[in-house]
Amino acid sequence: MTDTFLRSCEHWSEARRKEMEAFYSLASIDYKYLAKAFDWKKWLETCQADVGQRRLKLLDIACGSGKFPIALVEYTNISDAKISPIEYALLDPSAFSIAEARKVLPLPFIAGIEFETTLQALSCGRREFDIIWATHALYAVPEDELECALERFIFAMGRVGFIAHASNESHYLRFYQHYLNGFKGGLGEPYSSAEQIIQKLTKLGVSYRVEKISYVNGVPEQSLSQVEGYLQRCIFDDTISLEKMRKNSITGPYLDNCLKDGKWSFQQEVMLIFLSEA
Repeated sequence: MTDTFLRSCEHWSEARRKEMEAFYSLASIDYKYLAKAFDWKKWLETCQADVGQRRLKLLDIACGSGKFPIALVEYTNISDAKISPIEYALLDPSAFSIAEARKVLPLPFIAGIEFETTLQALSCGRREFDIIWATHALYAVPEDELECALERFIFAMGRVGFIAHASNESHYLRFYQHYLNGFKGGLGEPYSSAEQIIQKLTKLGVSYRVEKISYVNGVPEQSLSQVEGYLQRCIFDDTISLEKMRKNSITGPYLDNCLKDGKWSFQQEVMLIFLSEA
């Protein structure tokens, strides 16, 4: 297990709830933009039509605290979709995350089976799930395990899949690399990128298409505790204060560029990768 993966798991816990909430005070917008970027109602209705009267089976990879299905219900019209309740399986290496997602999962999603594991270690039947999605879920998958993880994704995917992941130009990846360079001497496993995922999918011969969205996570300059919690979560390291980040010779200049006109602005670029069976 890499240091990046282990620290990410440590931060999905009751002890780190305050930091998690600070992160999502900015990062919840990630899921709002995903929800508004596509006609999910039509997509789900098409999936339902393909399987007839039975319920769709969906697997959420690295489900976290269930932000994506919540955003779909809040910001789209999927509640009006002509679909049966969806059997919603939860996969995450953190039991805390699975429990959090199960508590908040809204209709039409019905919490079902659980997999307390990584995607790489997923054990299930071939084409077991009609839909699989992974939204901001694969950052801590090491590069040398990414192909294996995507093979498991494809193996379990019966009809369609969706991966939302930040590109190399996104704040999430840029700031994490600055953190590794500034505080870890350049050592440590970088976050996986959307570009790497696309490269692996191409190698595996998977049918996919890509769209791109860009937006900003932002708060007023004076929201220092909020920004500190957000940035600590971005790097899964709450031992480094915002003050230390700003004084660091590598993370400091980057953060200076994020503070303009009285507002913190963190630029995001996210690839929306839609997969389909061959």
